[in-house]
Amino acid sequence: MTVVPAFTKIKCASLAMAAIMLGASAPAENRADRAHSASSAAVHASHWSYAGNSGPESWGDLSPDFTACKTGHMQSPVDLGVAASVGDFRVRADYRSAPLTIRNNGHTVQVDVPEGSTLSSGIARYKLLQVHFHTPSESTLYGIHYPMVAHFVHVDYAGNYAVLGVMFEEGAANPALEALIKAAPRGVQGPHPVKGVAFDPSGLLPENLAVFRYEGSLTTPPCTEGVRWHVATHRATASASQIAALHAIMGDNARPIQPLYGRVLVMGAD
Repeated sequence: MTVVPAFTKIKCASLAMAAIMLGASAPAENRADRAHSASSAAVHASHWSYAGNSGPESWGDLSPDFTACKTGHMQSPVDLGVAASVGDFRVRADYRSAPLTIRNNGHTVQVDVPEGSTLSSGIARYKLLQVHFHTPSESTLYGIHYPMVAHFVHVDYAGNYAVLGVMFEEGAANPALEALIKAAPRGVQGPHPVKGVAFDPSGLLPENLAVFRYEGSLTTPPCTEGVRWHVATHRATASASQIAALHAIMGDNARPIQPLYGRVLVMGAD
């Protein structure tokens, strides 16, 4: 999961800490947005990429702010081979259609989502902030990458973050994805509304939203931990040409698999 202007909506140092530093009197969701603005500058101060001397193996050495990328023990992504246990919880996405606002931050294509779309995970409830993409998928299933993944980034009332990952396999074309591909900037460009185009995030979801759940991190610098991850056990479909079109824009932008270090991987109700 990436969060730099686009992906940095998750957190930079400890978001809980950043929220306090940025003003505890403000509503938690507003503090999270302000923390995002402050962290964006920190992330951009050190160039990182997915290859070469600034690639994933070097992220932890590029800046003191990125130390968690090499020292953290709750890093993402992970392999979703065998769930350690089955949990009695369900995930429900209540996503709504809204005018499309899209950007290319140099690492991914991202859609910014206005108020109104939410995710429920057990008793926790989060609002959807943005959706972005990686080619190939970052998480693996029994060591296998899928050609693409969408990451839905959420925040709760206290500023805690949750990500829903949906992996895509080649199959039928996805109409919601087609609209994004047509609108996606081919080069770096900030957020801009696309006149006359609406986007419904639920169009990217599989019919069954059973998930694997675990505690993890951002998958891009600063690799901050404390992110609650949900990865759908069922895949969505996209055509080969749709996947290729997004890959042509973003390139290979997946962080390698990270060790579990004893973390519990739970599978929710199907």
